[in-house]
Formats: sequence, C-alpha cells, structure tokens
Amino acid sequence: MPRSTLDFAYVSPMATLCVENVPDDLYEALRAAAQANRKSISAEVIALLAENIPTSAELARRKEVFARARKIRSRRSTAPGPFPTAEQMQREDRAR
Repeated sequence: MPRSTLDFAYVSPMATLCVENVPDDLYEALRAAAQANRKSISAEVIALLAENIPTSAELARRKEVFARARKIRSRRSTAPGPFPTAEQMQREDRAR
C-alpha cells in the first residue's frame, strides 16, 4: 500500500522556525527576493538557510577537503623546480 503525504509527515515531522522582530526593510527585501524567485517567503528563507548554513555532512566534506589539501602541501617536491635553489643563488653570487 503506498504511503500518503500525511503518513510521511507523521513519521518524520519537520521543525518549525518562528522569527520575531524582523526589520521592515529586511522583510521587504526577503519578500522581493521570494517574488523574483517565484517562491513563498518560507521557501525563500529555507533556500537562504540551505545556501548559507553548512550541515554536519557539509562540514565533514569540508574537513576532508582541507585534510587532503594539507597532505598535498606537506609533500616535498623531488625536483628543485624551474628556479635555482637559495644555495645555488648564493654560490653564483659569491662567484661574481
């Protein structure tokens, strides 16, 4: 038997967020953004929160990316690269 939307809402209720004392200019900007995106104000707020507040999964992903970046940065290059080393430049300078 397929589950209805009401069954899902009963099994997994979503949190409700009430915000008081929103400045008029901020509310008007939010309302204008919601209209521009063809969303309700609630849907616009949820979209803004999702864009700007990282979830625990997003934070874990970021930590992994930073750990990989640290690991890559910590590797020493086997070749001196296209530029002479500091030691080579000092020797050349002394030889003048």
